[in-house]
Parts: sequence; C-alpha cells; structure tokens
Amino acid sequence: MKFNSKVSSSRRVQRKAHFSASSSEKRLALSSHLSKELRTKYKIRSLPIRKDDEVRIMVGKKKDLVGKVINVRRKHNIIEIDRLTKDKANGQSVRVPIHPSNVEIKTLKLTADRKKLIARRAAVRARDADKGKITQTEAMQID
Repeated sequence: MKFNSKVSSSRRVQRKAHFSASSSEKRLALSSHLSKELRTKYKIRSLPIRKDDEVRIMVGKKKDLVGKVINVRRKHNIIEIDRLTKDKANGQSVRVPIHPSNVEIKTLKLTADRKKLIARRAAVRARDADKGKITQTEAMQID
C-alpha cells in the first residue's frame, strides 16, 4: 500500500530516479552500517562511506576481510578496497568492486565535516529517543 503520494511505486519511475540521481543523492545512497563499537560510541547506525575508511566485508567469498577504502565510484555505485584484488589470466592484478551495503565500517576517517554530521545526527537521535513513549505516571493519569 502506498502511503506517500509524492513517491511513485512505478518500476519505470524508480529506475529513472535511480539512474539519473545527482552525485549528492548517490553519496547518501552509498552508505554503510557502522560496527557495533562505533554504533555505541557515536549513537548512529550508518554513514555515507568515504575514502580512507576501514571496512569489513560482510557477505560473499571474501567475507570478514578487512581493508581500507581506496576509491568510491559514485557513477557505478561501488567502492574499491585495497586488499580485495583478483588476478587476471595474463597475471595482472585488478581491484574487485563491491557495493557499500555489503560492508561494515570498522574505523572512520574523521574530518571536521564528518564530525559535524555525526554530532547533528546523534543530537536528533537523542532528542527523539523518548518520543511517543508514555511513562508510568502518565499512564496512571489516563486511567
């Protein structure tokens, strides 16, 4: 059931929106989950992935491999990790692309902008933490 009238449920329209998305929209789409340690430390679940983040692969043949992000290719919706390579038939080594949804961020490269983003998102989460919850005293007053 469609709840938002401004969003289409048509496959054709969804594909057009995906492939014609701007670079800033693709940046948000190329997000990864944070590890449990980072999640408890920063109080947020995911962040857009960035070059020089250290990630752990969660699925596939190379599961649990930890490496540093070398390249984020927004045009192709993939990232490249330094230790994830494959040898071609002629002996040349090439990087294997992987989608950011299949990795988990282990360590962050903290820049000033990223610190602001984390603080802003953590503040919103803290503000909305008890939103909509009824305390015991409020429940007694309703009865």
